Amino acid sequence: MTRLRIVALDDTVVFPGMPITLPVDVGQDDKVLLVPRHGHTYGSVGVVAEVSERMRLAGRGLAASLTALHRGVPGKASTDADGVLRVDVEARPDQAPPGTLTHELEREYRAVVDEILELRGDDGRIRAFVRSITDAGALADTAGYSPDLNFNQKRQLLETLDVVERLKLALQLQRERLAELQVRKRIQDDVEDGAQKQQREYFLRRQMEAIRKELGEEDGSVVEEYRQKIADAGMPDAVREQAQRELGRLERMGDSNAESGVIRTYLDWLLAVPWAKRSEERLDPLFARDVLDADHEGLDDVKKRITEYLAVRKLRSERGMADTRRSGVILTLIGPPGTGKTSIGESIARATGRQFVRMSLGGVRDEAEIRGHRRTYIGALPGRLVRALRDAGTMNPVIMLDEVDKLGADWRGDPSAALLEVLDPAQNHAFRDHYLDIELDLSQVLFVATANVADTIPAALFDRMEVIRFDGYTTEEKVAIARRHLWPRQVERNGLRAEEVDVTDAILRAIVADYTREAGVRQLERELGTLLRRTATRIASGAGPAPVTIDPPAVRDALGRPKVFHEAAVRTAVPGVATGLAVTGVGGDVLFVEAAAMPGKGGLVLTGQLGDVMKESARIALTYVKSHAAELGIEEHALDGREVHVHVPAGAIPKDGPSAGITMVTAIASLLTGRPVKSTIGMTGEVTLQGRVLPIGGLKQKVLAAHAAGLTEVIVPERNQHDIDDVPADVRDRMRFHIVGSVDEVLTAALEPLGVAKAA
Repeated sequence: MTRLRIVALDDTVVFPGMPITLPVDVGQDDKVLLVPRHGHTYGSVGVVAEVSERMRLAGRGLAASLTALHRGVPGKASTDADGVLRVDVEARPDQAPPGTLTHELEREYRAVVDEILELRGDDGRIRAFVRSITDAGALADTAGYSPDLNFNQKRQLLETLDVVERLKLALQLQRERLAELQVRKRIQDDVEDGAQKQQREYFLRRQMEAIRKELGEEDGSVVEEYRQKIADAGMPDAVREQAQRELGRLERMGDSNAESGVIRTYLDWLLAVPWAKRSEERLDPLFARDVLDADHEGLDDVKKRITEYLAVRKLRSERGMADTRRSGVILTLIGPPGTGKTSIGESIARATGRQFVRMSLGGVRDEAEIRGHRRTYIGALPGRLVRALRDAGTMNPVIMLDEVDKLGADWRGDPSAALLEVLDPAQNHAFRDHYLDIELDLSQVLFVATANVADTIPAALFDRMEVIRFDGYTTEEKVAIARRHLWPRQVERNGLRAEEVDVTDAILRAIVADYTREAGVRQLERELGTLLRRTATRIASGAGPAPVTIDPPAVRDALGRPKVFHEAAVRTAVPGVATGLAVTGVGGDVLFVEAAAMPGKGGLVLTGQLGDVMKESARIALTYVKSHAAELGIEEHALDGREVHVHVPAGAIPKDGPSAGITMVTAIASLLTGRPVKSTIGMTGEVTLQGRVLPIGGLKQKVLAAHAAGLTEVIVPERNQHDIDDVPADVRDRMRFHIVGSVDEVLTAALEPLGVAKAA
């Protein structure tokens, strides 16, 4: 145990055998202890160094040249009378390790160092120095010379006193250095190879351009043009790589190859997709509602849904919330023709600041229309979605999928199945077109689908849609639509000016009531067009001066006699006729169910193109009336030897549906009791054998049809009571609703009192 002056080395580690010169005053000491220090923390092992020379620096400072001898472990420290910090040192020179294991580690260590020196480009001197070292401990200490080791690694190596463990640690550190150098070398080689390849390709292209120029060919300019377009298109990385591969094929094969035209067409379609273009969406719910209100009357459900969608997008944008791929909107507007389903798509696009594209799917039977043809087919093209994006010029348009309920399917595939991926917000961010064979992100597209009926839409496709129903317009809404939209449009189409022709709301209301009975306004616009053509003819021929005011005689002259008759009072004047309400593909409608009895073998005769469901309803109705004859005041043997004939007029039109039960019961009960049905009442609901009235669908459309037909009362199943809230307020206030739960309540509300007769 010796006592030595301690010299702290900040962030420096000295190993045995290293010479070092330090700007320190070592006094008259022959030996000192060099201890590594980081901040205020000293190492647990130092190096005993011998002072070989003392010198004075130019600034009158002192320095000393030292030679590190061996490791030393510091013990108790104290300051002597001269203020020098000294410490007790336990000398720890290296002990001779076991031979076999040490030789193996030495051999492996030298091999790793050789590989490192080879990668670093050693001139042989360092390799010779390492080979000259025969002591295992000193060999391990050579790792401390490496500039790649940090302070902590070097201190750990110094503090490893056991020679074998130190050699293992040195080998581990050198292996890590070797692995890092190998990675760097590989990266450098890859970069150099890439640069050389690009340089080689550049010279080859210039040579090809020169050759083609001499031959009079201009393909080189075409390739460069494509290359520039691809660079400017803003394609995703995967798409750009695909385009560059195809461009490389085109460049190699030249214009003489027959496949070059196919490749150029493919590249044209890739470039036609607006990869980096998006419309700046206007996230203003109030503005959107104003636009929708200006373009369309009614339709509150769809207007509310669009404003809700924009409000959510606005909040997420303002609050920095990440947009999710499941946030896509798939609205499906289901309702009769002529109710504005298609035109509202343009209003949605205008309200949101997006582009609008319409895709008509009616009659589409080929799956390739949606997904595109594979490029192996002659005349292959992308699907209609890719073409829609091309036409829109942006990646976030409003795409109207029109008539989605009229999709077909045959041996060419099922287009509705291909639409499953398109209309699923969880999948359409990675839609793959067969022709392009790359993934398209459709999650930012606002899809709006339209359909007349929901029954023909496949269940799997229907499940992905957010349905908003269009149930038709009231008379007042039709008058407003005619005044604000249809009349000005027809005036312009027929070559007239607004000041040359005038019409009152009363005339428009008469045209709606007497010449149209539809849920939409398409027929109404035709009638207005006919009226204005007749007016334009009069003005053009000089038969009448302008301005022209449309009056009832002018309407009768242009449109002929009224086409719609309010015949409920006439039809129900005799017992056995009841007014039912139904929903068809063109909206709500009024059906008259007639019943008659005649001599025969008994039983039931049904006519009027009735489906299986309505046939069952008729049989249930007759059974109920027979089983409750006494309660209804019907003679017990009234039907003996007689057949009951139930007929629903307009027999050329197939009719079916589970809502005619109470109408048939009422017609048969009216016939057998001799009590006519009230002419002001319509009814809808299914019936059971026990006389319970079951709920139905489409109540709003049925009530609108009853109102248009002049009826003022409607019998509604008890479980449909809440559906009355969907009926427009102006219609609801003019109608009286009878809420029924059993057939007894139906007959009480529907039949005239006994002994009351009605005039036809």
